[in-house]
Amino acid sequence: MAHPEIEHLLRLLDEGYNRAAWHGPNLRGAIRGVSAREAALRPRPGRHNIRESVIHDAYWKYTVRRRLLGEKGGSFSLPGSNWFARPGDHGEKAWRADLALLEKEHRLLKDVVSSLPLEVLDRPARGSKTFPRRLVAGIAFHDVYHAGQIQLIRKLIKAGKAR
Repeated sequence: MAHPEIEHLLRLLDEGYNRAAWHGPNLRGAIRGVSAREAALRPRPGRHNIRESVIHDAYWKYTVRRRLLGEKGGSFSLPGSNWFARPGDHGEKAWRADLALLEKEHRLLKDVVSSLPLEVLDRPARGSKTFPRRLVAGIAFHDVYHAGQIQLIRKLIKAGKAR
């Protein structure tokens, strides 16, 4: 069993991602039941869609994990950084692959957090000015932020205002 401080950080990650929380839908809850067609719709031209948000979240989980490990750059599963255009295949299989990537990155991040020594939580991560405790809390908040955005996009889709 992990130290209570580590358990707390793991609970934060899960509340933002896939565990019931007081604040409403988490990220997995926000994308539950979204079809590939819906994931590709944009709230307005030039705005990000749900599918791009999912990959964006996967990328930042990857980035936080690498920062916690003190690793330089690296190679995310897709070329690019931050926001990823998802041209081409908008079918269910491609959408499911994007969801699987998000799930994988969440699991890998939790694995790293669960193995963090307590003494590193409150000193800058290697190669970073940010403490690991803040990185972990920040990525949990990031999930909740995008869950809210996705909920708004879903409302626009339901109202027929997304294309």
